[in-house]
Amino acid sequence: MIGVNKFVYTESDEKRVDKFLVSRIPSLSRSRLQSLIKNGAVMVDEQIISKSGFVLESGMTITVDIPEVIELTLIAECIELDIIFENDDLLIINKPSGMVVHPAAGHGSGTLVHAALAYAPGIQDVGNEHRPGVVHRLDKDTSGLILMAKNNQTFAFLQEQFRNRSVKKTYLAIIDGAPPTLVGRIEAPIGRDPSHRKKMAIISKQKGRASFTEYRVIESFKRHTIVEAQPLTGRTHQIRLHMAFLGCPIVGDRIYGHRAKTLDVHRQMLHAYKIEIMLPGENFSRTFEAPIPDDMADAILQLRNLK
Repeated sequence: MIGVNKFVYTESDEKRVDKFLVSRIPSLSRSRLQSLIKNGAVMVDEQIISKSGFVLESGMTITVDIPEVIELTLIAECIELDIIFENDDLLIINKPSGMVVHPAAGHGSGTLVHAALAYAPGIQDVGNEHRPGVVHRLDKDTSGLILMAKNNQTFAFLQEQFRNRSVKKTYLAIIDGAPPTLVGRIEAPIGRDPSHRKKMAIISKQKGRASFTEYRVIESFKRHTIVEAQPLTGRTHQIRLHMAFLGCPIVGDRIYGHRAKTLDVHRQMLHAYKIEIMLPGENFSRTFEAPIPDDMADAILQLRNLK
């Protein structure tokens, strides 16, 4: 059943899509099918759905793209890490752009997890077995601060802060154009793009998840702006989508930005440069910062030289 599978729903009664697929693809568990739905691998009448409870009606066509299951091996790799802070409970790492956080299809080596396993082997049994120690994530081409827990107590403690939105994350971004105000708040729901399973999109409140980003202009140029952005929610590609929603996408963003280069850059100009969080055993928040990476500093210099 690996690959694209098509079914037509012919029953007269309505039925949840996950229940229907269990009956048609018995080799996959219901939880596995629900995961495929969540990850945009299921379409109904050529529209991607994201909810397992989607109700089918007679005549609908269901398409399921079942990927090959790839066994991911976690072998420690001696890759240099830029460690901003470390104690017995966690690592705070300044991730370079181009590095994937954890193993996935197409990225079986060279990830942050592989590097962290070599530096701190004890994270092997922390959290998820396929991405041990990973508390939160950054896109491959986004640089900046990321936390990794060294034990399960810290993993749970930090994840709870992300869940209740008490973690304050600040990103630096170079964007095309300028936002409508010097300070602002973007409220636009985000969900899976109905036409492209690997992309996210701004969609209706009924289908998307509430998403909020605050921003502040740092420096303005003729055709570009440097902004600070604080995501108040943690949706996939949130800042990139919200900036594009304002009509000023992040420079170098190949998915949501302009096709033609507006600056000589080779990745999206987005850097997670500050995080404020409470550490285990403490009753106050700490703030950690990562320096601006060289490629972003060069882009800023380009802009200042054009003034």
